[in-house]
Amino acid sequence: MNDYFKIRFDLNPCTETETDVLAALLCDAGFESFEPDMSGVSAYIRKELYDVTSVNDAVAAYPFSSSIKISEELIEGKDWNEEWERNYFKPIVFDGRCVVHSSFHKDYPKAEYDIVIDPKMAFGTGHHETTALMMRRILSCDMSGKKVLDMGTGTAILAILSAMCGAKKIVGVEIDPPAYENAKDNVALNLKADDVEIRLGGVETVVEKACFDYVFANINRNIILSDIGGYAEALKSGGTMLLSGFYLEDADMIVDEAEKYGLRKQSVLFEKNWANLELLKI
Repeated sequence: MNDYFKIRFDLNPCTETETDVLAALLCDAGFESFEPDMSGVSAYIRKELYDVTSVNDAVAAYPFSSSIKISEELIEGKDWNEEWERNYFKPIVFDGRCVVHSSFHKDYPKAEYDIVIDPKMAFGTGHHETTALMMRRILSCDMSGKKVLDMGTGTAILAILSAMCGAKKIVGVEIDPPAYENAKDNVALNLKADDVEIRLGGVETVVEKACFDYVFANINRNIILSDIGGYAEALKSGGTMLLSGFYLEDADMIVDEAEKYGLRKQSVLFEKNWANLELLKI
């Protein structure tokens, strides 16, 4: 099991917007999971990735005047499913059609699509606004027979829902080795072995050109800006790209970069200032 640092950020004053902004900055520093509360946010990062300078840079870029008190705690490898069950992960239902729960949950609603996610430390249970926006987008699309590329697949929740909605070729790509293993485990909990292919790496693992009907990326602004050209190469003409993991004020920046690769904005959704972009490949 993996060792993690839990870095605690106490904010004064503290609002939901402020914890969300700090979490977004910490994502760029390699943090994987966040637990916001009324007085701040606890952020988790693998021990080998923890870098004090990157944390200080994130705090320096924090745009609000709140005072920030930082403390750290080394958490030795443990059963993260148990931690999530006790502290965070509860069953959730999307649009009355899809329920997401863990294998350790015994009491949960029934729905058309039933997804089992054991998250460990991978991002993507549906509770965060960005994942929820992506889930609702997928539920509104006709996925029958479609080919799907899911970048930064995390728990593989979006890939799994796509398969359940009828997609026939699904590739999930994950750069973090523990999350890659978790994605494979979650696929096995929900689907047949060959329904979803999970690849370890980044955009360089996507060798297909003009292949996919849908490309998903629920990552963060900087990675999307860096890799969107590769996403566009993999997308068919007339295909749809769904992007999330960034704030509404960053959407125009991403649209401007997307237009360089023949992508045109179709719509923007948002929840608590987190954005979701729908782009069309011309």
